[in-house]
Amino acid sequence: GEGETSYAKNSTVQRKIISVANSIIEEAVLDILCKHFPESMGIADLGCSTGPNTLIVISEIMNIVHAASRQMGHPLPEFRVCLNDLPSNDFNYVFESLPAFYNKLKEEKGGGFEHCFISGVPGSFYGRLFPSKSLHFVHSSSSLHWLSQVPPALNSKADIPLNKGKIYISKTSPPFVLEAYSSQFQNDFSLFLKSRSEEMVPGGRMVLSFMGRRSTDPTTEESCHQWELLAEALMSMVAHGLVQEEKIDSFNAPYYAPCSEELKSVVQKEGSFIIDRLEAFEIDWDGGASNDFDNQDQYNTLETLSSGQQVAKTIRAVVESMIECHFGRGINMDELFRRYSEIVEDHLLKNKTKYINFVVSFIKKGTN
Repeated sequence: GEGETSYAKNSTVQRKIISVANSIIEEAVLDILCKHFPESMGIADLGCSTGPNTLIVISEIMNIVHAASRQMGHPLPEFRVCLNDLPSNDFNYVFESLPAFYNKLKEEKGGGFEHCFISGVPGSFYGRLFPSKSLHFVHSSSSLHWLSQVPPALNSKADIPLNKGKIYISKTSPPFVLEAYSSQFQNDFSLFLKSRSEEMVPGGRMVLSFMGRRSTDPTTEESCHQWELLAEALMSMVAHGLVQEEKIDSFNAPYYAPCSEELKSVVQKEGSFIIDRLEAFEIDWDGGASNDFDNQDQYNTLETLSSGQQVAKTIRAVVESMIECHFGRGINMDELFRRYSEIVEDHLLKNKTKYINFVVSFIKKGTN
């Protein structure tokens, strides 16, 4: 939707992440065009979501191809653009934005984009989504740190909580919790690579942006502290009888921020891709929210919010549905994220914790 707590209104961090990857995306797209300028170009954006960020990358790719076609003297290719997300994504919102997108293309670039076909493809990217060898370029941003499921080993019916008082990896988590998360990531990412390798043409390019960590230790602040503080907010509600502690003990976030060593290991074992570039960028928890806005009303609103409130709105837009699913509709989301915003604000006054975002450029092995 478009409410004040919606993802569409609270995706500044994700927009910042898209912007830092632009030069790597351009490099990858130009590599495709220089080797073989296709008559029909298959492009997929995985985890497209809904809101102002959805068509940013597609627009940028089309601008790159348009400029290259003029410089190289080739006609514009036919664009086959596939926007993918889970079936629960608001694809109607996306489709309703397409007429304005097409009109803007025509106004800015003139003719040549008549053969641009954009479709929605609902489904999990941890599996096949597209026909064999149909894609030249694959992109995904702020999606692959979400696992296909909570690691099954953590879904214990035992009386003793496996990760007491925590909702993700923590300094106090026993080793098997860390191992369960790492194993789930390895299985998921290997399946993701295998699926994409069957859908992409040989020599195709893929650029993925997702949360990671520089340290091999998964309990470092840059990897998991946003979850640590959310668990703290939930536990503070237990003390006031607003949440059952057992519910917190049994909740595990389906998330994982890998280190580069884990990532490279999975890519090598799966064998279908070569890593061309792997860059790590620091991202402010609030995305540097007031620094880069097209919408003046949204800018003015953010100017009145503290950093803690901005972070809380961003996190709420992403995790509210999974929290409600686990804790039930009785949980007071406004109260939870009010507490969370205060805890985050206090943390950021004392610490300079930032997200670490990986941007990884891949080449599909094989020759045409």
